[in-house]
Parts: sequence; C-alpha cells; structure tokens
Amino acid sequence: MAMFGVSRTVLREALRTLTSKGLVESRPKVGTRVRPRRAWNLLDADLLDWYARVAPALSFALKLQEMREMIEPHAAAMAARVRAADAIAAIDEALGAMAAARNVDEWVRADLRFHLGVLEAGGNELLVPLGALIDRTLEAQLHLNARRAHVYNASLAEHAAVGDAIRAGDADGARRAMAALLAVTRARIEQS
Repeated sequence: MAMFGVSRTVLREALRTLTSKGLVESRPKVGTRVRPRRAWNLLDADLLDWYARVAPALSFALKLQEMREMIEPHAAAMAARVRAADAIAAIDEALGAMAAARNVDEWVRADLRFHLGVLEAGGNELLVPLGALIDRTLEAQLHLNARRAHVYNASLAEHAAVGDAIRAGDADGARRAMAALLAVTRARIEQS
C-alpha cells in the first residue's frame, strides 16, 4: 500500500474491480493471483482499452484490423440488404462530414460515425454494442491511419464506394467495397 501511496480501502476496491473483470482471482490460503491472459475477456470495454495501452502498438493494431476485416464487410452487405432509410441517412451524413472535414480530428470523428453507422445499418442489434465496444480503440487507430496517409482524407473515395453500394442495395458490392477500404487501412498499418 505504501508502495502505491494508497489506503487499504483503495487497494481493496482496485482488487475487487480487477477480480470482477476476470484479471485476478483470490483464493483463501493461496492469495491473489493474476489469471492467465487466455482467461481475460478482452471484449470488456475497459480491458480492451487497457490492453490497447500496453500491447505492442503494431500487434494490437493488426489484431483490431483482423477483427474489423471479419465483421465489417459482412455488416456492409447486411446494410445493403436492409437499406433502412434512417441508417442510410446516417451513413450519408457521416460521408458528408468526412468530405467537409478540415482537419484530422474532424475526419476521424466522421470516419468513426461512418463505420459505426454501417454496423448499425445491418439491423443486427448484436453488432451495435461491438461497435461501441471498439470505438475508443478504433478512434486511436483511425487517428494513426489518417496521419500516415499523405492527406487525412485519402480514403474518401473508398468510403463513398461503400455508401454507394449500400444505398443501391448491392450487398456483394458493399462487401467488396468495405473489403477494399479495409485493405487500404491494413496497408497503412503495415507501413509503420
């Protein structure tokens, strides 16, 4: 406790939080131990955020990218099949904000809204929390990718192609367009 400069109460609360997150386990007569990493729930928003801060940056970015490549093309295809007017309007609004962005921060906020909008547009309510879960770490990745590009809005055409395919109800086109967009993102990550 003295080592951390905190009271016993604060230390107990911290251990309670770590236990509830599945990072540590306490057993009578054994003590408190860190659980193996494979037992951690990295889909917990706090754990994902903490992990992103300590994991090697390139390794974490590639893992997040791999997850996006598994989910987002399918979500774009679903969005094209559903074609909900309000969802398309939200995607179009995000695309408009991306086109109007005057700096990296504005671009990233709009880019994030675009990707979360695509996840929502598919009509699968289980995808929405996934987007909200990764938004903090995805925001950091989008910032990094925008800074790596020659200009922050270099991928506007790829984003627009996804929006066009969704609007047209072209599920295969939306899937291909999102895969192409994510390939650009992967290339930027791998350049680092």
